[in-house]
Formats: sequence, C-alpha cells, structure tokens
Amino acid sequence: MSIDIPHPVRSKREGTAIPSLHAMKIDEVPSDQPLRRDGNLLLTGRAEFLDDIVPRGLLHAAILRSPHPHARIRSVDLSLAEAFPGVCAALSGERAVELVGPMPAFFDPAMIGCRTFEFRCLAVDTVRWVGQPVAAVVAETLADAEAARDLIRVEYDILPAVLDAEKALESDAPLVFETWDDNLLGKFPFAEGDAEGKIANAPHVVAGELRVGRHQCAPMETRGCIASWERSGKLVFWASTQNPHPIRTNLSMMLRVPEERIQVIAPRLGGGFGHKFNGYAEEPLVCALSRLAGAPVKWLETREECLLVGAREFLHRFRVGFGDDGVVHGLTDRIIGNIGALETWGGWAMTFPAGMTFPGPYKVGNYHVESMAVVTNKAPWSGYRGYGKEQAAMVLERMMDLIGQHLDLDPVEVRRRNFIPREVFPYWAGAKHLDSGNYAGALDKALELAGYGELRGRQALARKEGRHLGIGVAFELTPEGGDFAGSFLRGFDTSTVRVHPTGAITVLTGVTSPGTGNETTIAYLVARELGVPSENVAVVQGDTDACPYGFGSFSSRSIGTGGAAAVLAAREIRDRMSAAAAVLLDCEASDLKFADSHVRSMTDPTKSLLFSDVAQTVFRRALATPGLDEPLLEVTKVDRPHNFQLVPDAEGRFSAYPSYPYSAHVALIDLDVETGVVSVQEYSAVDDCGIVISPKFVDGQLYGAIAQGIGGALWEYQPYDDVTGGPIARTFKHYLTPRARDLPMFRLAHQHTPSPFTLLGTKGAGESGVSGAMAAMLNAVNDALTPLGVTAHQLPLNPQNILAAIERAKR
Repeated sequence: MSIDIPHPVRSKREGTAIPSLHAMKIDEVPSDQPLRRDGNLLLTGRAEFLDDIVPRGLLHAAILRSPHPHARIRSVDLSLAEAFPGVCAALSGERAVELVGPMPAFFDPAMIGCRTFEFRCLAVDTVRWVGQPVAAVVAETLADAEAARDLIRVEYDILPAVLDAEKALESDAPLVFETWDDNLLGKFPFAEGDAEGKIANAPHVVAGELRVGRHQCAPMETRGCIASWERSGKLVFWASTQNPHPIRTNLSMMLRVPEERIQVIAPRLGGGFGHKFNGYAEEPLVCALSRLAGAPVKWLETREECLLVGAREFLHRFRVGFGDDGVVHGLTDRIIGNIGALETWGGWAMTFPAGMTFPGPYKVGNYHVESMAVVTNKAPWSGYRGYGKEQAAMVLERMMDLIGQHLDLDPVEVRRRNFIPREVFPYWAGAKHLDSGNYAGALDKALELAGYGELRGRQALARKEGRHLGIGVAFELTPEGGDFAGSFLRGFDTSTVRVHPTGAITVLTGVTSPGTGNETTIAYLVARELGVPSENVAVVQGDTDACPYGFGSFSSRSIGTGGAAAVLAAREIRDRMSAAAAVLLDCEASDLKFADSHVRSMTDPTKSLLFSDVAQTVFRRALATPGLDEPLLEVTKVDRPHNFQLVPDAEGRFSAYPSYPYSAHVALIDLDVETGVVSVQEYSAVDDCGIVISPKFVDGQLYGAIAQGIGGALWEYQPYDDVTGGPIARTFKHYLTPRARDLPMFRLAHQHTPSPFTLLGTKGAGESGVSGAMAAMLNAVNDALTPLGVTAHQLPLNPQNILAAIERAKR
C-alpha cells in the first residue's frame, strides 16, 4: 500500500518546491526498513549507559537535601563530613557561590513576561521545598559519600509553607519567594469570540471540576552526570540528558569557562520523557565538586530523588454551552497549575500548552481559557511527556461525554458534530495553525477497530447482570515541534552528512535520542537518498565536540528537524557526486540514479560506477580532472517545519507549534463498585502522525505512551504529607506504575494525512497517545459509573478516589 502526497512542500524562505521523500511517494510500510541498530546490545544487556562509564580515579558524590518545605538556613557545618575516612571534598551553598554562578533557566519565565528568581546549585540562605540541595560530599566510594553526607549538620529556622495552589493564591498565604507580591508566576489567557455571552444564551450548559494529582516521569534510568577536568583545563562532562549542547552553553556561563573548553557527551539514555531536560542544580554542582577534588566525580539520582521531581498537578473548572444538536456554542476553563517552588528546569511551562491546546480538534469559535502557574512549597516540575496538552484533551473529551449524557446522545456523534472538517485545513484555531487532518476518519477507523457497536451491546448485557463495564472514547490533538525564540527550545536543528573516500557515510546531528531509536531512522533516510544500505551510514549524536550545535530531544522534533536536515545535506552530497559521476561516465547528471550502492545511467544501464568508486575518485582526482571541480563531500544543513508564526500577523495570530498529530482511542474497562478497582479489558487506538518513516518505532511510541497515559489516569500519584511537607511515595512500592499484567494487548492502526509544511510530510509521534489514553480512561470510568449517578473527576481514578466519589453521590 502506498500514499500519494497531494502537493509538494513549499519553502517559505526560498519559494521553491521541496521534493518529498522519493519523488513524492513513500511506502506506508517500507520494505527495506532496517531493524533497530542497537537492538542486540539492548536485548543482551551489553548496551552502555551513564553508569557504565568509569573514568580512572572516579569518585562519587552524595547530596544533602532539605528536610523542610520552607526554612531559613542558619548554618552548615561540614567539619565531621570532611574528617570522615575516604572523603575528598565537601561543599556548602555559601562556598559554592564562589565556584558556580547563577543558573540560567532552561526556559526563562521572564522571557514571556512572568516573574523569575535567581537560583544557585546549592541553597544559600533559604530552602523552599523538601529535597532542595543544601550541601554535597565527594568520597572514594558512594557508601562513604553517603555516610559522610549524613554527618553534615544544618541549623534551620522553620518558615511557614504552602502546598495547595488554591491556598497559595489567597492574600494571606505564605510567600514562596519573599521578593514577590504573591505566589502567581503568571497567567496565560487564550480566547476567541464571546464565550461568556454564548454560554449565557446557550440552550444547555454543563459545568464541572477536574483535579489531576501530581505525577512523575519515572524513566527506567534516572538522571546522572560525571565531570572530569583534564590537565589542560578542559572539562569533559557526561550526562544522561536530552539536550547536550544547551548544557554546554549553560555550564560555560556558570563555571566561567570558555565554551570550546567544555565537551558534553550524552550516552545512551534509558528514557527521558522530559525528566532529562537540562537546568538541574546537580549539573554545575558535580563540575564544581570535580574541580575541588581534582578527580572525576559521578552523581547518580536515586529512585527516591527521582520521585521528588513532580509534574502535572492541575485543577480545572470548566463550563460548556451547547445546542439541542450537541454543537458547542462556547466553553471556558480556569486552570490552576501547582508548579511547585520553581527552579530552572522548565517544567513550569507546561501550564502554557495546557491552555493553548484548546479547543483541540473541535470547531469552537467562542472560548475563554485561562491557565495559571502558581508556586508552592512542593518540589518543582520537570517536563513530562504530553507537556500539558493532556490537560486540554481530558477536559475537552470530558465535555463531549457530558454533552452526550445531557442530551442522551451517543458521545461519538457529539464529537462528529463538533470536529473541524477535513476540507478547511490548514486552519487557524486560536494560537495554532493546524496543518492537516481528517479527525472524523480517524475516529471512525478506531470505532471499527474496537468493534464499538458490539462493545455497547456487551455493556448493555453486563448492566442487566449488575456489572459495570465502561467504554471510553477519546480524541487527542498534540501540538509538536515547538519553537520558543529566546530560549534553547527551538524548532530548527542541524545535521552534517560526510562521505568518506571509501564510500562510508557519517551523519552528525544536533538532535539526540531518548532511547527511541531515531538514529536508525536518520541513517535509513540518508541511505535512501544515496542509494546505499543503512549499514553503511553511521550516526553520531550527543557529543558536542563532534556534532553541530543542536537543541536535542523534545516535542517530537527529531525527524522533522534533524532528520530533515540530514536529508537536505544528503541531497546536496548526491548532487555533487552526480556531477562527478557524469564526468566519469560521460553522461548528464540528471540521467543518473543512486541505487544498490551504484551510480548508473537510467538510459544506458551499462554506464555504472560503484558509489564507493565515485567517492574515492572525488577525493583522489578532484581539481586535477576537468569537470571534477567540487572536492568536498561534506555538507551541513539546517531545517525546520515551515508552519511557524512567531511574530503575530496582522490579525494578531501566532503559532509556536508547526505540527499537529492526533489520535482516536476506544477503551473498555470493568469497574468493581464494591472495591473501586478498575480493570482495563480492551484498548484500541488509531494514530495520525503524517507520513510514517519507521512504522515499528511509531508503534513502539504508541505502546509506551498509551501505557503511560493509562497509568497516569488510574494509578500514578505522588501525594504529599501535610505535616512534613514532603512527598510520600519514595519507591515503586508507593508510586504505582502499570505492570505488563495490568494492561491488555493494544490494537493499533494508522491514518496518514501528510503535513504540507514538513520536508517529509511527518508530524512527530513522540508524545502522541498519552493524552488520548488519559482521557479515554477518564471517560470509561465515568461511563461505568453512570448507572449510579456518580461522577469521578479526581485523578488518579484509583480505588480510594472512586469509592469516595460513590460515597459523595450517596450522601
């Protein structure tokens, strides 16, 4: 099966048609798609991660963290720790000020008019959350470092703390940052039309409140870093990070070391999900400790430390007005995000897409959404897959179901009546210029895949028997590839393609892989352009000494930026080699085809050269042979999707995201109303991420994303102790992620509406699935509770929250 791309992609910069992959046509499932190139290493346990790196003379760091949510530091006594056997160095916040400058923000709130604060790698005078680094110790072994750390004596004056975001907004609330007037970091309003007026005049109105508990990314591999100062003064820094180049830039500023004397290396990652953005205190801290100790120093995050970092704690208060036909007239949502104490990590910014993503896939011309970022004395947010877009999906999909319930109308039909029709794309929807879509088609395909009619029949029989089956239908729209000028979250990236004299090929790219295997796809794309096997193409990522400057992995951008740049570079290489081969074969360059490791004439197949022979000839005879005028087989290109509106247009519209993949989900759950236990029985989803280059990788992303979304909706939760002000879940015994036996086999299918704004028609697949899965679970549980007249709007939908909802309904 193949898909024709209906028109060429047009470059806004050049005004010329950019040919898409392979003459505007690409197989849906490429027959030559290679297996993941590091698959055997991963399956056999031979793959190397950060903890496998052991420089000679390696020392280990342990960090003392605040036990209080808010306190003034009176004194830090390191003497006992420094005297402990095996200790090589110790550091307090007061001493660290001399070694490390203020920390730059991964995404600075001040850049978009919000408040900010100066942050240091160790707390200097005040701690604002349980877990904030206060002091650190370096020793010959990790056990010695931890034992010495426990000998550090810190005197605190306890200050009032606030953990709840609504309480933090009250006029008499304790201030998290004493120089601020209140605890509001910023507000992000998104509005079109007259939402209040339309709701007031609508025939029907429903309102609700949705609370989403604090989550954690829980990557299999936690964060970590190793710093080593060479005798020359060069710093080599290994980090489990998604963004090595921005880390290098920031380390240069904090450590006051020229950037060219810092090498950052990102080894293979065991998952990122946004938890491994840069900007963490441990990064410059470990560098300072290495300099003090005069030896390489390693720090690895424990699972307890990993679980300190939060995400996704939101409160929504929403209303929607609609007609007798179920068509939405207007909607509002007031969103409060409890972002914790704020740090330089950038997770707070999830409050922006939480509002910006409205009204999702629905044609709603009147809406008002206000998203508020509120600081408290909880741990700050890191990034997390979905990055706030799952919030919009849950509220919108809940609205669709509530409308259907109110009108006694199938929730599927409500969605159909409100979808943006396929013929209007590209389409402006608030702060989004939607690229392409067939939303109704994806939903219909998902319903067919799930056997929706048969599911409703089974549900009706179950209800007669007193059982509570729930069917959750959900749709997600996932803005991807964001560009936030002024930060290191950019929408473009850089790749270099280099052909060696032997014909071997190396791609050096600024994008990284969080473990998804995008290096295999990039090699495949370049190999297709040059007509050689993928095995002939090496891909180098995550080494700032080797790779061109890039922004790493986030927002499903790797193939749409770094992969596209590599394709452009490979095409220029092909043009240069075509010119050389035309001279050698005495034919026109336009007559040449690159395939099967050969360059041959299409009109006279007897005229043929090995790809490697052409490469070698260019190096050996260029400039010495008439016509061989280009001796360089190395090209660097930059690319990005061409659908940004970073400066508001004449109508005040802007769009920071260029690509809009989407998916439709159908879930079947069984709810035991006596225990509150939810069992996921069946799950079907249809994804549309544009053109698919590597089908197995896209499926893998969806499997993981759906599992993550189900876990986030049903079980995952980081509660806080109101007395100690600290998190309660410290291990996976307490923070409950889904196990294999908790999930059914997923049925997956795909639809393809190519983006007209990306080189290859791709949209990105890294975040797709999470939002739809969370919304599907939310709707499925509430569908199961419908006969009881119960609404469960407190996530996670675990037994205690479901039973509490049932009890509230009884009262």
